[in-house]
Amino acid sequence: MKNMKKMLALFAVLCFPVGAFAHDNDAVVRWKTIVGNITVSNNDAVGGINPGTTPWSTLGGSASVDLATGHVSFDVDGLVLNGGNATGTPGPIDQVEGSLICDAGSTDQTIFTTAPVPLSARGNADFSGTFGTIPGTCTNPLFLIRIGPDLPGANQRWIATGAVRSFGDSHDRN
Repeated sequence: MKNMKKMLALFAVLCFPVGAFAHDNDAVVRWKTIVGNITVSNNDAVGGINPGTTPWSTLGGSASVDLATGHVSFDVDGLVLNGGNATGTPGPIDQVEGSLICDAGSTDQTIFTTAPVPLSARGNADFSGTFGTIPGTCTNPLFLIRIGPDLPGANQRWIATGAVRSFGDSHDRN
């Protein structure tokens, strides 16, 4: 009987991996890809943040925010202009920042923005760190990539956004 209990315990471990019992952390929100903003109208403002003045495209990227700790990371690849004489390059933009918008457009809207990071000549940028304030509760979270604060007239306009949002620790949730 003792051996039977050991066999059943081993069977349970093999059939139900430890991770199957862990709960996803719903405080983590992820965006599976980053897409460029192809519109240029101020009618496309997000949470009061105007879009860039020319269309942008990306090869991809991703973003993740832990609402409980304030940890944020994003990467964007091939973020370049899609129109005008600087097509295929970031033009004069040499730094970007990431913004989490909670409750966009509501009276309770809050915006959390990372420190600026360099945008390479090929349109690549990476950030990993924390927001100055922990977001906490965040209904309908949106993530924007914005022009860094060093370009007068265009600073902090949004040029890309997180797409395919999911909640929890799993990278492959539907």
